[in-house]
Amino acid sequence: MQPAVEFRNISKHFGHVKANTDVNFTIAKGSIHGLVGENGAGKSTLMSILYGYYRADGGDLLLDGQVQQIRNSQEAIRLGIGMVHQHFMLVENMTVLDNVMLGTEGGFQLARHRSTTEAKLREICQRYRLDVDPLATISDLSVGAQQRVEILKQIYRSANILILDEPTAVLTAQETASLFEILRLFKEQGKTIVLITHKLQEILDITDTVTVMRGGRVVGAVATAGTSKEELANMMVGRPIENNLPRAPYKPGAPMLEVSGLQLQDAQQVKLLTDIGFTLRAGEIVAIAGVSGNGQSELMEILSGMRLPTSGQLRFEGKDLPFAKRSDADGLPLEFRELGIAHIPEDRLRDGVVKSFSVMHNTILGYQDKLKNRWGLFDFKAIAARCAELMKTFDVRPANGDLRIGLLSGGNQQKVVIAREVLAQPKLMLVGQPTRGVDIGTIESIHKQLLALRDSGVAILLVSVELEEVRALADRILVMCGGRITGELKIEEFDTTRIGLLMGGMHKS
Repeated sequence: MQPAVEFRNISKHFGHVKANTDVNFTIAKGSIHGLVGENGAGKSTLMSILYGYYRADGGDLLLDGQVQQIRNSQEAIRLGIGMVHQHFMLVENMTVLDNVMLGTEGGFQLARHRSTTEAKLREICQRYRLDVDPLATISDLSVGAQQRVEILKQIYRSANILILDEPTAVLTAQETASLFEILRLFKEQGKTIVLITHKLQEILDITDTVTVMRGGRVVGAVATAGTSKEELANMMVGRPIENNLPRAPYKPGAPMLEVSGLQLQDAQQVKLLTDIGFTLRAGEIVAIAGVSGNGQSELMEILSGMRLPTSGQLRFEGKDLPFAKRSDADGLPLEFRELGIAHIPEDRLRDGVVKSFSVMHNTILGYQDKLKNRWGLFDFKAIAARCAELMKTFDVRPANGDLRIGLLSGGNQQKVVIAREVLAQPKLMLVGQPTRGVDIGTIESIHKQLLALRDSGVAILLVSVELEEVRALADRILVMCGGRITGELKIEEFDTTRIGLLMGGMHKS
């Protein structure tokens, strides 16, 4: 059968950066094809060429055996190519229907077109089990539902080739299972799916074939049924990955953070956090496990100074944190940083970086006042040298501090955020989803950094939906459900069934 897509000697450079070099591989029609590689390996650039965002500098792109020059995304859509991006392209204050219709409003026939489109969307939702209300507002939908809207857009546009870039990075396990059901239905319809992901178990679970990229080149393509996570990881990184990372014996020190009776209500008096209490000691990692949306994000926002609690007591190194008599949290994050509390936020694009700033400028955000000279001016030469050393130490690619950070892959943006907070030498590190959208080699590096901090006496509070990450890093585990702590386990008591029940609301006895 003629391949749905064929890449022949595709190359793409951005200045001196070689994103793709002589890329050759095919994607079979009616298959689910995995594309894996380290952050910055060239995967997203290659798919952006297929979708018309970029033009290749050399080589040929073939669809159904015919060479195509795809000059923009409109041409890609016309050719039956759809793309669901890692960061959704939705207008949050508009309805699902309005988002689908954007660009195809129908002129003076708008009312009739809306009615016809709504009926078609409901039919598509039923056929593909998408469970989306066309009249719902995007901002009211969960992350998983927003992703289904993105897929709905592509099906409505008659996409026969669907590209998904890190589709499960922000999904719960249940939402991921639902997505895979939709993809299998899509495949049954004879359509072709390209799945970019760092989660190798997902590759093994859903794909037919997987292509591995490293340094902008294809290093291998294998049938999924004949490979393993270990083989794929080795191909991606070029070396074996350590599964059991070295760590010093568990010897917790003095209490660093003490939380008791913490409550949080929103403007509608809905309880978001109820009676949260725990102690975090120096030299230990306490992980909070739970399905996203059960209060973990709100807890981290309070502890980092981004949000005020409704009530409760929070003590850091034996002293009350400065929440008292405040009407808002303005200025609190800076005060907390000065106390020695660092924060790696869950959403790096919203809370961790400024996309329009350079990498160099992002490396000093939150700590810029400490980098001024005695005259109160920035020493940009010293800042640039510090940035270069940071990028080398944390393997940020490409190693160009003048690049706008929005041009880096998500994993390399995450490296910058983590490097910035680690270099601040904190006493307490708040870590939210540190390896979301990050490749397996970088996951290993991040885990080593966190364990090294723990071994040096830093107290670490980790929020992660990845139970394997929790198992790899935690000394103790707190489980949250519905804004409450439903259980606490020592790492020796790790049991996925028990944790799963606690995540579902089975409270501690």
